[in-house]
Amino acid sequence: MNFTQVAIHGRGELLRGPSYYVAILAAVTLTYWRESAVGLLVIALMCGGDGLADIVGRRFGSVKLPHNGNKSWAGSAAMFLGSLGMAWAYMELFAWLGYVHPDMRAVVPVMAAISAAATVTESLPINQRVDDNLSVPAVAALLGHLMQ
Repeated sequence: MNFTQVAIHGRGELLRGPSYYVAILAAVTLTYWRESAVGLLVIALMCGGDGLADIVGRRFGSVKLPHNGNKSWAGSAAMFLGSLGMAWAYMELFAWLGYVHPDMRAVVPVMAAISAAATVTESLPINQRVDDNLSVPAVAALLGHLMQ
């Protein structure tokens, strides 16, 4: 964290997002642990998608989304692909470990749909009021339960 970031945003604002991130990961882990595809998907979205979106968006995000000038096409593409890739990897790993038993032909389209919905949610300007570390996992968990 540099002085400019603190001066512009304030220390509390900079710490809010990471605090929500850690709290959500802890809550998902405690709620779903190892045997829930929904929990695996939410963690994949947070770790694989959201983390990659930030890195790629900052580095390659010169072309902004039309509905949100703070987000980029590159970051959103990274969010979707990172979410889906991490979810697929987690699902395969946890299936191999014997914790979940998915039919991957049926699960992959659901993971793709939820990853797309999470990507759209992350891109919305509402996330200037509601932290995307709260809105994205909430949407993913809700859709995961509805689409099981």
